[in-house]
Amino acid sequence: MNVSAEITLMPLNNDYKKIIKDFILSLRNTDFDILENPLSTQIYGDFEPIMDMLKKKIIVIFSKSDGIMINLKVVKGNRINYKADF
Repeated sequence: MNVSAEITLMPLNNDYKKIIKDFILSLRNTDFDILENPLSTQIYGDFEPIMDMLKKKIIVIFSKSDGIMINLKVVKGNRINYKADF
């Protein structure tokens, strides 16, 4: 089942820029379609592999730093080509 996932990492500490950058670089190093913007990162692909990958990445980031908050949204279907028509 294809999904579109949006993840926002919000470190609540002084080293937030490095933590965010390292996290995004680790996501880029996967086989998923990824789009980035200043507020979040979107990941597109099959549900189970995406969730397995995110689980591993979240465990790593949580083990490295305290005060990490993550906002995750998942919608069924690949929405990478969505364009508003209004």
